[in-house]
Amino acid sequence: MAVLTRPDAQLVFVDTPGLHKPVTALGERVNATALSSVKDVDLTCLVLDATAPFGKGDRWVAERIDAPKSIVIVNKLDIAKPHQVLAMLQAASELGAEEYFPVSATSGEGLGALVEYLVGQMPIGPKYFPDDEVSDLPEERWVAELVREQLLAVTRDELPYSIATQVTEWEWPRIRVDILVERDSQKGMVIGKGGQILKQVGERARAQMPDGVYLELRVKVDKDWQRRPERVERLGY
Repeated sequence: MAVLTRPDAQLVFVDTPGLHKPVTALGERVNATALSSVKDVDLTCLVLDATAPFGKGDRWVAERIDAPKSIVIVNKLDIAKPHQVLAMLQAASELGAEEYFPVSATSGEGLGALVEYLVGQMPIGPKYFPDDEVSDLPEERWVAELVREQLLAVTRDELPYSIATQVTEWEWPRIRVDILVERDSQKGMVIGKGGQILKQVGERARAQMPDGVYLELRVKVDKDWQRRPERVERLGY
């Protein structure tokens, strides 16, 4: 969950896990969590990748959004070709959303108009979070998710549901995070040749953490962890 507070409004963003056809215990848990979250919001944002074609998966997800209002956000405006953005907007127009916003989460292009629209759609209510709070995640969970996020960014989403991260030691400034994979072959992909991938992940994660932190990353094989409900539960998914 992320919070945006400004003098006239407060927006609370609930970032649900990605909906997909489940084949494991983790997949079923991910879908159940996402669909449950949608029921409690005032407006749903369906985020689409402008650099990828609109497919059956996008339509499948859209059909399962049961919310009073929904909008479509077409992301990656900074790297997509104009014809790709136009094609995605045309394809998504059949979804019958309230509005459509092309944006770039990286450069910030289009985000101002999106935020203004969201503020205008929100009902009047109390402020739920202090002005300086931007997330409801505990520190340990935030660090674990940060490492997972950077790992997926470096490996280009090759292992989206085969990786789990868990803080196993926290004695400031020393933090140890275990990266769990399901097979030995995945361990090599996470570490990279000469440890380069793991090094990049550590550098990217530390850049977003307080100065002086010592972040240690370990890769461990936990065979078929996402197919074991008790293991999925223990990891907090």
